[in-house]
Amino acid sequence: MESEWPVSQVLRVLREGNMQSLGLMPWGSNYTFLVQVTDNSKSEPEPASLLAIYKPRRGEVPLWDFPNGTLCLREFAAYLVSEALGWHLVPPTVLRNGPHGFGSVQLFIESDADQHFFNFRDDAACCQQLQRMALFDLITNNADRKSGHCLRDKHGRVWAIDHGITFNADYKLRTVIWDFAGQPIPSEMLEDLRQLRAQVHAGQPLGDALRKLLTEEEVQAFIRRLEGLIRLRHFPNPNRHDRHIPWPPV
Repeated sequence: MESEWPVSQVLRVLREGNMQSLGLMPWGSNYTFLVQVTDNSKSEPEPASLLAIYKPRRGEVPLWDFPNGTLCLREFAAYLVSEALGWHLVPPTVLRNGPHGFGSVQLFIESDADQHFFNFRDDAACCQQLQRMALFDLITNNADRKSGHCLRDKHGRVWAIDHGITFNADYKLRTVIWDFAGQPIPSEMLEDLRQLRAQVHAGQPLGDALRKLLTEEEVQAFIRRLEGLIRLRHFPNPNRHDRHIPWPPV
């Protein structure tokens, strides 16, 4: 864990800690704040704190193809799916109120700004992590997997960020990660996908949680993508009739 804290503690602090805005993050199309979240259950010698990314709902720019006010919900849904797979690609994320209202709050990952997908795509140490990320984007229908949305922390771990435009019921996939197209999905990852499928029924914790965050149509489309990938057993090739790479790609 980037913070060196147990995940359960990180999530508790993100949910319950005192939040102080440190300013707007540059280049974002939506209002995105760097915040310090302090553990108010500790007082000696000093309260412990985390850096996090706060995306308030009311700072979301309206999109014609995504319902207003839902991008923060999709950020949280992506985290839940990442955790259910056991892949832990998405940094710990919660939904809560903050200085600018309700939104998503995600652990900030310290990384070298010059290190992104195009810089480490050929590093064998990253191969499995990037395969999982490619599969994750396929099932979540990620419309914006830019190279800069892949972070490599100081331990060499690769993280996936920025999932506000995911889970659309219509095909929206835009990603720079097509390196594995046509290759068989590793058997252990395929098994993870099968186990995920069993968790998305209504009445299952994950299935019920997703239905509170997404429409039923979006959940059913998610299930179809998941089942299709399990049947295919290969990383698909890009759809030549659609733009399949986001712009800008970095």
